[in-house]
Amino acid sequence: MADPSSYRPKPGQIPDSPGVYRFRDEHRRVIYVGKAKSLRQRLASYFQDLANLHPRTRTMVTTAASVEWTVVSTEVEALQLEYSWIKEFDPRFNVKYRDDKSYPYLAVTLNEEFPRVQVMRGAKRKGVRYFGPYGHAWAIRETVDLMLRVFPVRTCSAGVFRNHVQKGRPCLLGYIGKCSAPCVGRVTPEEHRELAEEFCDFMAGRTGTYIRRLEKQMMAAAEEMEYEKAARLRDDIEALRRALEKNAVVLADATDADLIAVAQDELEAAVQIFHVRGGRVRGQRGWVTDKVENVDTAGLVEHALQQLYGEESGDAVPKEVLVPALPEDTDAVTQWLSSRRGSAVSLRVPQRGDKKALMETVERNALQALGLHKTKRASDLTTRSRALEEIAEALGLDSAPLRVECFDISHLQGEDVVASMVVFEDGLARKSEYRRFQIKGFEGQDDVRSMHEVITRRFKRYLAEKDRTGEWIGGDDPGHEAKDEEGRPRKFAYPPQLVVVDGGQPQVAAAKRALDELGIDDVAVCGLAKRLEEVWLPHEDDPVVLPRSSEGLYLLQRVRDTAHDFAIRYQRSKRSKRIRTSPLDAVPGLGETRKQALIKHFGSVKRLRQATIEQICEVPGMGRKTAESVVVALARTAPSAPAVNTATGEIIEETDGGSTA
Repeated sequence: MADPSSYRPKPGQIPDSPGVYRFRDEHRRVIYVGKAKSLRQRLASYFQDLANLHPRTRTMVTTAASVEWTVVSTEVEALQLEYSWIKEFDPRFNVKYRDDKSYPYLAVTLNEEFPRVQVMRGAKRKGVRYFGPYGHAWAIRETVDLMLRVFPVRTCSAGVFRNHVQKGRPCLLGYIGKCSAPCVGRVTPEEHRELAEEFCDFMAGRTGTYIRRLEKQMMAAAEEMEYEKAARLRDDIEALRRALEKNAVVLADATDADLIAVAQDELEAAVQIFHVRGGRVRGQRGWVTDKVENVDTAGLVEHALQQLYGEESGDAVPKEVLVPALPEDTDAVTQWLSSRRGSAVSLRVPQRGDKKALMETVERNALQALGLHKTKRASDLTTRSRALEEIAEALGLDSAPLRVECFDISHLQGEDVVASMVVFEDGLARKSEYRRFQIKGFEGQDDVRSMHEVITRRFKRYLAEKDRTGEWIGGDDPGHEAKDEEGRPRKFAYPPQLVVVDGGQPQVAAAKRALDELGIDDVAVCGLAKRLEEVWLPHEDDPVVLPRSSEGLYLLQRVRDTAHDFAIRYQRSKRSKRIRTSPLDAVPGLGETRKQALIKHFGSVKRLRQATIEQICEVPGMGRKTAESVVVALARTAPSAPAVNTATGEIIEETDGGSTA
């Protein structure tokens, strides 16, 4: 625990201007990011009597070892920089809203020649129009199925589209009128794009005008006694109305707004957002977060606004944002939102009428989400804590291992030997810290030597990072940079409290030997053998046997199995790449285009081997020197004897696929 007075800036050193500040711990990790109208006043509030600080603030300032700041011109710049740094450094003491799932969106790929309507998750892409988010993907598919009757936009993947272009006939949707079949030229690219834009207009809330237009067309068709056309238009209107019924009208004035509500207790907070477009609820989403910093409702709202709109622009930011409490810097936040949208945005608390009533509905959803989360989290937190305590007790550790790293070796009969490293923090997988290794020190199958090499490489990197940050002095280079001023996360920068290896006594001994050779004595090591799920410790002849019902054993098994699966996936990917290689890869100066030309001309590598230099020279782009190199390369890789299927006795002929293992 650090004393805040040890790193308190000197009087007068902090400027009295807007800016963003960062607290760092002893490892130079950024643990908190904040902004202030006056850096001097805000930072001074952290360096007072610890008894006067909020418990969370007290924990943060005693964990920190230094503080630094950046001066900006305006409060809007401070808001943007704070968001960027929180996203970049992921500080542990900042409120961070994380979705408990990836919400699906209805997306229209306007960046393609023939735009496609589909369900999309994850990061948003440039040139794609999004609607939502929705609670379930099936809700999107039901809506799209109703609307394709009126807006027959392409929904197939690129591969299916190309396939039907080659076949010259449309898919089933094209035959039943739910696709305009641009793959076979029934509509031009311009006509199809117009359909997609009309689809987007309808989804964006401009529904009344379009339905009235269809009603006029239906009446005109009926007057001209085109009853089949009138009936089709009638069914189209009914389909659109059924699609609209899925989103009830909540605001009669066709408002575009986002409503944000917060429910909280002393430890956690839940945020719910309703996306209203054209007066209808078009999407809903929510987050739950730990209140790791001393923050009130206004602060939670500000963090939610940053999370929602930090990477959005244009119509994705609505004209009106309704919140339960205004942020401290309301003008700055409003100006920032307006800059993201490109036009004025109203940020306010609803006081009466329909919007106030709808806000109460959103608040009830937030309360329900918080209650549901607490019900789930209670058992989850208790289980993880008990598992870590059981591991610490079984292995004789001084404290629970909050960071656990597990290593596994994978190969196929001694070929493509690889290793994996997975990381669990506080009992949860931290996938961003996973790493993969290729075994380089030797060839062949030796799991013990492989484990020694991987542990050595991983902790050499850790020692190098310690040397770079100045925390550990051990290098011979006096001009080496003492610390990283940027403070960005570095690979292998943080040590685990426990290293788990997939294996028994030999693998554990190899891992321990690697750590001893590097002079690391503060990292515990154990192994989990698959045969009887025994836990092995260094220098112990007998394993530690945890009860089958032990939460600690279950967590170790989950860590080990995750490392095993990660290693196998990497090994398979390497093997598949190796299998796809061709003897032609060894020909210097022979690019992919000429390789394909050779295979296309001769049909297979087998026939190419039988060709003469003169015949190879007949291929466009092939000179005599390159042809000679091809003949030499194929002669070196020619099979010495035909392959035989041992089960049937058949001689396996080389296929016409053009590549060999």
